[in-house]
Amino acid sequence: MLDLTIIWALIIAFAVFAYVVLDGFDLGLGMLFVFFPDRRDRDVMMNSVAPVWDGNETWLVLGGGGLMAAFPLAYAIILPALYAPLIVMLLALIFRGVAFEFRWRTERGRWVWDLAFIGGSALATFAQGVALGGLLQGIVVDEASRAYAGGWWDWLSPFSLLTGVALMAGYTLLGATWLVMKTDGDLQIRAQRLSRVFGLMTVGFMVVVSLATPFLEIAYFQRWFEWPNIIFTAPVPLLVLVVTVLLFRSLNRLDDGGGRDNHPFILAQVLFALGFVGLGISMWPYVIPTQITIWEAATVRSSQIFMLVGVVIMIPLILAYTAYAYWVFRGKVDPNEGYH
Repeated sequence: MLDLTIIWALIIAFAVFAYVVLDGFDLGLGMLFVFFPDRRDRDVMMNSVAPVWDGNETWLVLGGGGLMAAFPLAYAIILPALYAPLIVMLLALIFRGVAFEFRWRTERGRWVWDLAFIGGSALATFAQGVALGGLLQGIVVDEASRAYAGGWWDWLSPFSLLTGVALMAGYTLLGATWLVMKTDGDLQIRAQRLSRVFGLMTVGFMVVVSLATPFLEIAYFQRWFEWPNIIFTAPVPLLVLVVTVLLFRSLNRLDDGGGRDNHPFILAQVLFALGFVGLGISMWPYVIPTQITIWEAATVRSSQIFMLVGVVIMIPLILAYTAYAYWVFRGKVDPNEGYH
């Protein structure tokens, strides 16, 4: 019989990954505002994402809604455990969205909304990383009631703060490589330099987080390092090394007048994909690490079938209009035209 629970786990994982790689670069763009104080540069940067940025967050809704519908037990435990960072994330995303619109409508107060855009982007990214760290480090679950049994601040730890900062570096890398692809001239050159800086930071944080994660839970250590698991897990860090070399090589080729502008962005996305694979290796088959498996958290099969019908229709439509939007607005941004 077809295991719908695994299918739903893959659907939610896909939605989360789609959100990370799509909304990640425009959150990174907001944090990059700090390095581009000139108004014209900031206008070009915002125009590069104006046609697509709000559609990217569709995947966040799908991931959160899918978790609630397909894995209600996990939803009921994770939310109370991570209320603080998740609320901060949502408020920051709202504030950032308001800033995106309002900065175009004022002259005297533009600097205020620029700061709001920077702050909202940074805070939302940091909160996402902290929430991930809080989930990975473990959530206290009462075995009898199957409910969250921890406190309000359990999510806060050196590890969760580390993952928060690490995600900020990663999103900023996505934003910088996006600018390399979408701009030219001096702005592109500066974006290339920042891509190198945040590329090194991202890979460095990936190494540190990867080394720290196996020591959070013995199950993580066994999954990564015990025989014969290591045969299947060893290729992941090796591929990260290969992609890192290719990323910096693609940036260097642009300096030499060769290469293609989109290669750094694609390779940065692949780097995130490998990190996501590593996360999946650590967590599988748990939706709440070492506590609740996907089968224990899943809703009944009839509900899974009913929702799957809608998702089978909806996801291709979302992919189609997303791909169409990116296709229509492909190419370099014209500094003299854009969002108003």
